[in-house]
Amino acid sequence: MNYNIVARALQPFAVGAAAILLGLPCTTSHASDSSTPPVVTAPPAGGYHIDKSHASLQLRVSHMGFSNYTTRFSRFDAVLSFDPGNIPASKLAVTVDAASLEMDAAPKMCTDIVKGPQFLDTVKYPKIVFHSETIRMTGAKTFEITGSLKLHGVVRPLTLTATYNGGYPGMPDMDPHARAGFSAHGQFKRSDFGMSNGIPAPGTTMGVGDLVDVTIEAEFMGPPLAGSKASSAN
Repeated sequence: MNYNIVARALQPFAVGAAAILLGLPCTTSHASDSSTPPVVTAPPAGGYHIDKSHASLQLRVSHMGFSNYTTRFSRFDAVLSFDPGNIPASKLAVTVDAASLEMDAAPKMCTDIVKGPQFLDTVKYPKIVFHSETIRMTGAKTFEITGSLKLHGVVRPLTLTATYNGGYPGMPDMDPHARAGFSAHGQFKRSDFGMSNGIPAPGTTMGVGDLVDVTIEAEFMGPPLAGSKASSAN
């Protein structure tokens, strides 16, 4: 058997499968002409909503000082009013389903404790909400988002450091809506939100840390590309 011929025959299928798995747009015309990269221009100003297939919300907290245990929320939504030419004028609103906290491989007993009255109390406080209030530029594409975080029935200020990673107005037949991507990071003390259970005694690390580290990666989809089918539908 000529394995080189078989490999060449299977290559288009492998490329298509990889694109599907990654959730990326894929067309044969672009795959066949890698020498001409697409021209990327800035996305337009307007209303954007989160692309849940390209977003993550992770939390890290010290576990007895032995590790920074990492967990995540799997159900959340966000809307963004965004202008790449005037980022400080942007507005962000995020809603998280508190019960969607994922603790991979953790015993059910641990999951029940974290979601129960001792910590998140997701039955009584099912939603976690963040609203931006001010945005201050710290660089050409870096900025601080200061807003209010409502968690466990308590509202406290929270500042996120963020980076605008870029975007585009859309691509015909591939991704007909504008897209913009961001990375963000923040920290807060869970005790500030009335969740002090298990915090280590002063001078020790035996317990679950007070400081919660938050890491966000998100892509947002915006207005449809002019002349696209999505634009015509609107």
